[in-house]
Amino acid sequence: MKNLSIGDLVISVPIIQGGMGVGVSLSGLASAVANEGGVGVISSAGLGLLYRSFSSDFLEASIYGLKEEIRLAREKTTGVIGVNIMVAMSNFVDMAKTSISEKVDIIFSGAGLPLELPSFLKKESKTKLVPIVSSARAARIICEKWQSTYGYLPDAIVVEGPKAGGHLGFKPEQIDDENYSLENLIPAVVQQVAEFELKYNKKIPVIAAGGIYTGTDIYEIMQLGASGVQMGTIFVTTDECDASTDFKQTYIDAKKEDIGIIKSPVGMPGRAIFNDFLEKVKQGQKQPIKCPFKCIKTCDISSSPYCIITALINAVKGNFNGGYAFAGSNAFKATTITSVKETFRKLLVEFKEKNKLFSDE
Repeated sequence: MKNLSIGDLVISVPIIQGGMGVGVSLSGLASAVANEGGVGVISSAGLGLLYRSFSSDFLEASIYGLKEEIRLAREKTTGVIGVNIMVAMSNFVDMAKTSISEKVDIIFSGAGLPLELPSFLKKESKTKLVPIVSSARAARIICEKWQSTYGYLPDAIVVEGPKAGGHLGFKPEQIDDENYSLENLIPAVVQQVAEFELKYNKKIPVIAAGGIYTGTDIYEIMQLGASGVQMGTIFVTTDECDASTDFKQTYIDAKKEDIGIIKSPVGMPGRAIFNDFLEKVKQGQKQPIKCPFKCIKTCDISSSPYCIITALINAVKGNFNGGYAFAGSNAFKATTITSVKETFRKLLVEFKEKNKLFSDE
């Protein structure tokens, strides 16, 4: 695999660990991935709940929690550390400003168009900005807006296809439509981005995400123009993943038919592992609801059957009576809990074998 350059950052293994909330990818997983030469990513989602012992104020605790996770990651690695921030979060601005002030290497931002993200940079800021998109049109809108308003272009762009875990940037009918597959999206975005690269003389690598699980997958998507990949699901079943062992075991126990699309309270489709909690929701049973957090802008608690942040934090702690696990389409392929180091080794071996096979042909 070739190095991945994002601005002046040189990433020796072009693998970015996807940000997974709530509490799935924190400093433990992020630092382990960074130590293997990839980009480790802390999810900023729900940190106010994870750090509520610091403050009962969700937003205040979120800022403290993000600073703490970045600090902990920096203690464990000298590698590249990023933060994933969803545009849909009510504390998006606070999380972006905190990440930049703490000098995190990269901000990855999706679940909406991060049109104002460059406005938070200071003259001395070194943080790279990488939007997550699901179409060439979204990539163009962001590039045009950033360039015209801030004189700034993305340092890279992540293209997330419909096989990803968690919330998806697609309409339900698009998820299984081949026209919206990652294999079709990557060449379209690469072509769109090339226009801005040529016009403004700036390299903008395109990173593929969603459903990539093996070294063979990495090789094949890079043949379509991707400069790197973002992978989340495969890192859940690692020793270093910050989720509970019970959460990881859910992936290992899952069958292909257990993984499917749900309607999230935040108004977007999401991919998750079905369980009794989700079955009760499907049958119309509402969970007791109260919302002291107001964590997602698009969540209407009056019409929601449950509080999503509570459900996700319950699951990450192993309480599946009160929650469920988001997962990518290939989560059922997990068979054991292993180390991040071994996961990287396996991916590199698979990549090389595919490359050799292709070369021999």
